[in-house]
Amino acid sequence: MAIGIKISLNEALYQRDPQATELGQKIIKHSILLIDDIGFEAFNFKKLAVSMGSTEASVYRYFENKHLLLLYLVSWYWEWVSYSIDINTRNIEDPLQRLKIIIRTIVEASEENPSIEYVNESVLHRIIIAEGTKAYRIKEVDQENKEGLFLNYKRLSEKVAEVIIEVNPDFPYPHALASNLFEMANDHIYFAQHLPRLTDVHVVENNFDEVVQLLEYFALTLLLK
Repeated sequence: MAIGIKISLNEALYQRDPQATELGQKIIKHSILLIDDIGFEAFNFKKLAVSMGSTEASVYRYFENKHLLLLYLVSWYWEWVSYSIDINTRNIEDPLQRLKIIIRTIVEASEENPSIEYVNESVLHRIIIAEGTKAYRIKEVDQENKEGLFLNYKRLSEKVAEVIIEVNPDFPYPHALASNLFEMANDHIYFAQHLPRLTDVHVVENNFDEVVQLLEYFALTLLLK
């Protein structure tokens, strides 16, 4: 999917748009690599500055704190998934077929886009699986929600819910199912890789077919019963 796109995110996430400058793109690139390497708890702007050969002050010009940087990366990823869904379902009229494509896209949306050199989507995908919920399962969630900081995720969930309603207009829980598809995908990839007794699927060398099958089973069993 070698396409050039600019992801649109809430301006409250950053002090200065990192996509607009070479230094900002460098911050995004190295923060993804460093969080993947050492984990979000150990990550800080001092370590990020060292890894990218810059200063803490330069990082703070773009992001107020590391929480907002993580939320920026998570929001970027969800917007990327949304864009990928639009591309992959284009000209697909059958809603059931679209839902199956959406499920596979949710699970496998780690395909790298060579034209976005500063984002390694496959590494970012690992961060979403391991660290993503830390962006919104926080004490300040209600205030940040009022500020619209989770709109990318909510719009993406709404997009999937609309397809679920097309498949079965009488299904009473389209939004719950949509959000659960995202959470289940990440949870069971993580479980398969680290806590295998919590799942029944296997992930070998980034082959997510069994996770796709799991989500399809749950979704279609509920929608087509």
